[in-house]
This record gives sequence, structure tokens and C-alpha cells, in this order.
Amino acid sequence: MTSFDFAVRTLTLRTGEIIHYYSLEELEKAGFGSLAHLPYSIKVMIESIVRHQDHPAFKEEHVCSLAGWTPKAAKTDYPFLPARILLQDFTGVPCMADLAALRSAMVRAGKDPGKIEPRIPVDLVIDHSVQLDEVAHPTRWIPT
Repeated sequence: MTSFDFAVRTLTLRTGEIIHYYSLEELEKAGFGSLAHLPYSIKVMIESIVRHQDHPAFKEEHVCSLAGWTPKAAKTDYPFLPARILLQDFTGVPCMADLAALRSAMVRAGKDPGKIEPRIPVDLVIDHSVQLDEVAHPTRWIPT
């Protein structure tokens, strides 16, 4: 149990699947101040810190500090563990090449390459790196 278990709420989907989430509204009721005025990114950080209270890097003080955030607040480091990472091809392809190289190195060392796995799920979006070598060639039939 964490100190924020009071903020856990459930949502039942039409499929019957139950999702648990931490309600920022419940944090407000518990005295963490008005969170509605905070930028969306700060709300995401607060929810992430609350959700990971069982991890030693995440502390209740982080939540208190972010709940009082203002644009002029002192710069502070906060732990952040995203649920998923989205990479576009320009940055994602080098990451995939690095993972492949690390796995190859594990194989050469006689170790299990399956141990080289991202800890956080990653989606790689390749959206604009498609190359066309020919378009509308006059000798080829193109269906209309």
C-alpha cells in the first residue's frame, strides 16, 4: 500500500475490463491544493509520481512540491517513468540500431540477447521516410 491509495479509482469499460487510475480530484480533496489550474504536463507528472510511490525514487514530497508549482518556481528535478515512449523515425531508427548492436554483442559474448529489452514499451512511428524511385512510369500500366 502507498500513502496515495485513497486516490485510486476504477473505471469499468464496456468490455468489462476494469482500469485503475489515480484521481487528481481526490488529491485536491485530501488537501493538495487546487490542481485544476496547473498545466497539463504538471498534472501528468503528479499522476506519475503518485502512481509510482512504491518505487524508492518517488516520494510524497515530490507531489507536494508539484502541487504548488508556479511558472516562477525554482527548478527542481523530479523522477519520471513514462508508461510508453513514442519515437519518430529520425530518433527511433538509431535507438533500434543500438538495441540490435547490443543484442549482437550479447550473442558474440555467448550471452542471452533477450536480456537486452527496453524497460518501457516503445512505439516507433515511421511516417515520412518512404522513398519513391519512380512515379507514373509511361511504360507501366497504372490502374485507375
